[in-house]
Amino acid sequence: MARETDRRAQTDSITSAQLARLRADLIALANQAPHPRGYAFESFLKTLFDTYGLEAREAFRLRGEQIDGSFHLSNETYLLEAKWQNSACGVADLHAFHGKIEQRAPWARGLFVSNSGFTEDGLFAFGRGKRVVCMDGLDLYEVLDRGLALERALTAKVRYAAETGLPFARVRDLFQI
Repeated sequence: MARETDRRAQTDSITSAQLARLRADLIALANQAPHPRGYAFESFLKTLFDTYGLEAREAFRLRGEQIDGSFHLSNETYLLEAKWQNSACGVADLHAFHGKIEQRAPWARGLFVSNSGFTEDGLFAFGRGKRVVCMDGLDLYEVLDRGLALERALTAKVRYAAETGLPFARVRDLFQI
């Protein structure tokens, strides 16, 4: 409970200057070459999660695979998949990440962040009831541009997934923006 209180205090203390810097950093990623941009996106997400007090870890390698990072949300650990590519992610990307989650403890969860979003067919084929929630670049921008608490946005996505079985809902729809 103390960790939760510390996180809320940190989220409340985020300044408009910090939000502007994060927003500028997110936009600047678009100017990088594809391969370095992917690593820079992972680093940006770690900074974002740390700014909001979500205790992020950097990418790490396990035997035969890489996890793009992890963070704490509501006393749960989430593994992270981060993609910044020219096209929206499809079902193959979603299944690959879900496979990584399935190889972990039964309580493991995942957040898949695709700056380019997800295809409708991919989300449909991915199905319901997975332990993965999805976020796209527009969601990230909405959080930063509107000064939403990242933890609140992620918690709303998790609740939506729990209630509907669907892994993705836009932040703007969840908050009627």
